[in-house]
Amino acid sequence: MLRIEKLYKRYNRKENALDGLDMEVEKGELYGFVGPNGAGKTTTLRIITGLLKPDSGEIWLDGQRTTKDMKLQKSMIGFVPDFFGLYENLTVIEYLEFFAAAYGIYQKAGTVRSYEVLELVNLRGMEEVFVDEMSRGMQQRLCLARALLNQPKLLVLDEPNSGLDPRTRKEFQLLLQQLQKEGYTILISSHILSELSDMCTSIGIINQGKMVLQGKIDHIMLSIDSSNPLRITVLNKIKQAVRLIRANPQVERISVEENKIAAWFSGSREEEARLLRELVDAGILVVAFAREHNSLESLFFHLTGGVREGEEV
Repeated sequence: MLRIEKLYKRYNRKENALDGLDMEVEKGELYGFVGPNGAGKTTTLRIITGLLKPDSGEIWLDGQRTTKDMKLQKSMIGFVPDFFGLYENLTVIEYLEFFAAAYGIYQKAGTVRSYEVLELVNLRGMEEVFVDEMSRGMQQRLCLARALLNQPKLLVLDEPNSGLDPRTRKEFQLLLQQLQKEGYTILISSHILSELSDMCTSIGIINQGKMVLQGKIDHIMLSIDSSNPLRITVLNKIKQAVRLIRANPQVERISVEENKIAAWFSGSREEEARLLRELVDAGILVVAFAREHNSLESLFFHLTGGVREGEEV
């Protein structure tokens, strides 16, 4: 859906804000885009949405080269910025009809489309409410509805959960996941890494204007977890369990503390499952069996030079 090759952007003859950035978002993905302050994340989003021209590089959207055609590029994107403008003296339906007209969707067609996007973002019944009477979370959903009016090929959100309470953030997360299931391709920038790891299908980490890691989030997390031990807890036959685990050819070493076993296991997920089956078939009561996990935060800190917990990324 989105492909970027060798994207460069420099401000005021200083260091490159983007230094040959490569990026790919497949159709139907919910792609998380993260990076420390000054990494080039905002510049990238502005270029993708047609708000800024790159110095060089290529952008393809839905198979079409849009680098030299910013009008085409903008027509294919729905954008929810971190700070969005709201016409507070308008009702919800007036607000959407206004922007529908800006997209060239006039009169009855604009009203019909406005009701459709309100349904998508769970705001039906709010049509006659004034925008300034809505909560921050509802206003955020309204801005998402606005971005959906032109049926975009790519939906881009820049820090959409900024300023929202945890419950509202979770509701917005579920809404984005539902849109992704309905076929929308979504690119979301956020500094709340735990939320991205929960909802995104793929992730891209940018640092100093370059993509340092991108790919399917399940594959990334599995690869960084593979060097961690299996943590196994049993309720009986501890000695037999230790012998059985130690005899497995995929086990490099183990440590034991009371009824808890740590096994450095180099096998696949399928081989993990077979080891668990062997323990159960031997009559061993296994109450915990899982690979020790790293977090997306720890991976981010490692790749970007050790940002401390609590800092925005």
